[in-house]
Amino acid sequence: MLSTMLASRALALVVLVAAWQIEVEGFPRNEVFTNSFLVRFRRDMTLKEASGVANLHGFINLGKLLGSNREFHFLHRSVPHARTRRSLSHMRTLKSHPDVRFAIQQTGFQRTKRGYNRLRLAVLEEIQQQHQNEPTDPYFPFQWYLKNIGQNGGKPRLDLNVEAAWAQGFTGRNVTTAIMDDGVDYMHPDLRDNYNARASYDFSGNDPFPYPRYTDDWFNSHGTRCAGEVAAKRDNGVCGVGVAYNSKVAGIRMLDQPYMTDLIEANSMGHEPNLIDIYSASWGPTDDGKTVDGPRNATMRAIVRGVNEGRHGLGNIYVWASGDGGEEDDCNCDGYAASMWTVSINSAINNGENAHYDESCSSTLASTFSNGAKDPHTGVATTDLYGKCTKTHSGTSAAAPEAAGVFALALEANPQLSWRDIQHLTVLTSKRNSLYDAKNRFHWKMNGVGLEFNHLFGYGVMDAGAMVALAKEWKTVPPRYHCEAGLIRSPKKFTTNQSVILEIETTACQGKETEVNYVEHVQAVLSLNSTRRGEVTLYLISPSGTRSMILSRRPNDDDHRDGFSKWPFMTTHTWGEDPKGKWRLEAYISQETQQPNHGWILDWTLMIHGTKEAPYKDLPIQDENSKLAIVKKAHEDYMKKKH
Repeated sequence: MLSTMLASRALALVVLVAAWQIEVEGFPRNEVFTNSFLVRFRRDMTLKEASGVANLHGFINLGKLLGSNREFHFLHRSVPHARTRRSLSHMRTLKSHPDVRFAIQQTGFQRTKRGYNRLRLAVLEEIQQQHQNEPTDPYFPFQWYLKNIGQNGGKPRLDLNVEAAWAQGFTGRNVTTAIMDDGVDYMHPDLRDNYNARASYDFSGNDPFPYPRYTDDWFNSHGTRCAGEVAAKRDNGVCGVGVAYNSKVAGIRMLDQPYMTDLIEANSMGHEPNLIDIYSASWGPTDDGKTVDGPRNATMRAIVRGVNEGRHGLGNIYVWASGDGGEEDDCNCDGYAASMWTVSINSAINNGENAHYDESCSSTLASTFSNGAKDPHTGVATTDLYGKCTKTHSGTSAAAPEAAGVFALALEANPQLSWRDIQHLTVLTSKRNSLYDAKNRFHWKMNGVGLEFNHLFGYGVMDAGAMVALAKEWKTVPPRYHCEAGLIRSPKKFTTNQSVILEIETTACQGKETEVNYVEHVQAVLSLNSTRRGEVTLYLISPSGTRSMILSRRPNDDDHRDGFSKWPFMTTHTWGEDPKGKWRLEAYISQETQQPNHGWILDWTLMIHGTKEAPYKDLPIQDENSKLAIVKKAHEDYMKKKH
C-alpha cells in the first residue's frame, strides 16, 4: 500500500510540475533576473560549509531550500535585484567549485495582493443591542460576516455561523495559521497575545521579525488585516474578534520586494510545517484577465511536501483567495487557486450576491464574505497597522483568512483531520444559504450524487457550526489515488462557427492499484493554441452528466503564441461521483467578436483523483436531509448496482 501511495504521489507531482513548464519557457520576452541563486551541491553540506563556498565567491548564504542538505539559497549584493540579462560570470564562478553541481539564477515575477483597494471608511447604520454572551469587542457589531442581523443592508443569518462553533466550545486552541503576506503587526494589542513567534519569519528581510515595512499610504497593512480576521483576541476592548480567537497566528513576510522568486515562495510555503497547521494566502498572479501563471518547480515541491509530510504526516492546509479579476478573468488560469492541493475560496457580500470583483471557476471549493451590500464601501472589520482598526478590508483577500479561521476551529474539534479531511468537510458542510449570482449567469446545480454547487460559490458559504459538529464524529477518508484515465493526442481544430467535442471512455483504472471509484478532483490537462486565447471556452462533462465550465471567455487575453501547454484545468464539481464511463471535452470560440478566430486542441490527458473505497461509510447519520446522508445514499446505491 505504501509503495502504491508513493508511486501515485510521484505521478501527480510529475503531472503538476509539467503543467507549469509553459510559463517558465514562455518568459524570455519579458524575463527579469534577480540577485538570487539556487545552488545545488554534489554532496550533503552543513550550513557552515555552504557559507564557506558562498563567501569564497562573494555570495551570502541565506540558508537551505526546504530543509535540503544539498540545495541552498545564495544572494549576491553586487548584482542588481532586477536586470534583463543573466549574470553568467557569477554562475560560472559558482559552477567552478568542485562541490557545486549546478547554480541557477532566479527569475523574478509579479505577485499581487488581492483586495479591493479603493475603499473608504463608511458611516454604518445603528445596530441592535448586543446579547450578553456575545463578544464585547467594540467592532464586533460591525463584523457582519460573524453575525449578520441585517446591518448595512445584509440578509440576517447569512454569515459564517461561528457562534454555533463557539457554543460547542471550539475557539481554535492549539492551532496556528501562517499569514503569507507583507508582514504582520505582531505588537498590535489585538494580536500580540495570539502571535506565534517561533513559527514566524521574514523572507523579504531574512530575519525572524516579519514586521511590515512602513509606507505613507499604509500599503503594507494587508497581512495585519488578514491576521486579525483569524485570531484577533476576544473581549479585550480592542477592534473586533477573530473567527478562531484563541488560535495562534504566525507572520511570514514574503510579499514585499520588487519581484517574487521561486525560492522565496518555496521557503515560505515550506516554513515550519510541523509548527504551522494552516497557510493563508491572499495573493497570486496579476488579476488582469490575461495572465496564465502558477507555482514554479521549487514552490510546487514545497506544497506537495506540505500536504504529504506537514503536521507530522496529516498534511498542511493551504487556503487561497480565488482572485479579484471579476467576470473578465477565470481563476482556473491561476495555478495556485486552481491546484487540488489548495482550498480555493471565493467571496460573497452580505446580502448574498457575488462581489463585482469575484472571479468564477470550477476549482473554487467554497465561499466566505467580503463587502457589505447597501454601502459597497463597507468591508470587513479587523485589525490594522500600528494598533488601529479598520472597517474597510475587502476582496477575496478578506475571504481566505475567514476560511482559515473556520478550519482552525475544525482542527481544534478534531486534531487528527488530514488536509483531505478538511476538503471533504468543506464540501459536506458548506451551504447555498442565500447566495446568488447578481447577473443570473450561474445557477445552482446538482452533481451526480446530489451535491449542490455553483460556478461562482463552489459548494456554498462555509458553516463553522456544522463543520465542527461533523469534525467531532469524522472518520479519516480512505487513501487517495491518481488515475491517468485516458489520453488523446490527435490535434483537433475548432473555429468560431464550429466547436469540437472530444471523448474519453474510461474504467478509471479499475483492477489496478490506482483504481478510483469516488471522485475528489478531476483535471483536464490540456495543450491548446488559438489565434486569441481569451476567446476560448471549455467544458468538461462527467459520465453522470455534470457539466463544468473549466475555462470561461477572458476578453482581455489576446495571446496568440503561448496558449496552454499541459495546463491542468481542474474541477471540484464532480465530487463523490463514479468516474467510470464517457467523459466529454467541449471547446468553443466566442462569437462575441467580429474577427474570426480558431484554435487547436493538441492533446488532452484526463486525470482523476479520489478514493477506491467509499469515503463516508463509517460516519453516523444524524440528519436525513444533510449532504452527508444524500451522498452516503448515492454511494450505497452505486455499490448495489455494482454487485
